[in-house]
Amino acid sequence: MAQPMRSRYDARMRKLIVLLAGLALSFAGLVGWCYREATSDPVVRRAEVAMPGLDRPVRIALLSDIHIGTVAMGPARLGRIVGQVNALEPDLVVIAGDFIFGHDPQGAAKLGPPMVGPLRQLRAPLGVAAVLGNHDYWTGPQAVRDQLQRAGVTVLENQAALRGPIALGGVSDDFSHHADAPATLRAARALGRPIVLVTHSPDIAPDLPGDARLLLAGHTHCGQALIFGHNIAPQVSRYGTRYRCGLVREGTRTVIVTAGLGTSGVPFRLGARPDVWLVTLVPPAMVRTRKAS
Repeated sequence: MAQPMRSRYDARMRKLIVLLAGLALSFAGLVGWCYREATSDPVVRRAEVAMPGLDRPVRIALLSDIHIGTVAMGPARLGRIVGQVNALEPDLVVIAGDFIFGHDPQGAAKLGPPMVGPLRQLRAPLGVAAVLGNHDYWTGPQAVRDQLQRAGVTVLENQAALRGPIALGGVSDDFSHHADAPATLRAARALGRPIVLVTHSPDIAPDLPGDARLLLAGHTHCGQALIFGHNIAPQVSRYGTRYRCGLVREGTRTVIVTAGLGTSGVPFRLGARPDVWLVTLVPPAMVRTRKAS
């Protein structure tokens, strides 16, 4: 009797080992896929937005969430992305914050220098402008400002600047309690041009007035990790999924939220690939003409 019982026990153990090996291989494959997705070239997404008061089209490249300092984002990958952005030939490049990874108060000074060289290679006739994100404020905002200045990037903190035919307002980060949208709008209105706002967290959107017709943002990573469309990463917006990702039109206001380039926490993405947006602002008459034709 002992021998048959031993044989059945061995057979069950072999099945268990095969099952565990299969699960381990599946898990390793999933981890590898998530890492590959996190380090892949960003998808280029495009949108056209009618802008009253504009006299000619303006092409804006929107980037965000570089998070330099993780294994998912080093200077080599950032350099490749800069080349990809330059190939789009934007008139203006805006970067919606979170240049640095982590929470270390000295993190920006330690991690930020390798991004200066790649960012210095960005090319756009109307320049490169940026706002800071929550991680930038947490890891040393002055170091980030200094690094971006060396890279030729203009930092707007509740300020506005003339960029060709538009007034570009940079609202500081709402998530870390630095945003002052009214001050930004006052500065933008004084320039007398159609207003485009850029910020890190999109949560300022519902409180914006009617003349703030376009908001460009990041922060959410489009969820970073999704299973069947549901977040498995923590929510970072008090509005849940309302501004989680992509193009959101609410009345006359358009909000565009990029998935960003890097990662927060583990260097994984699932169902939320990195992206860059190329947003073309056009006079309303051009939109009507195209629809009519």
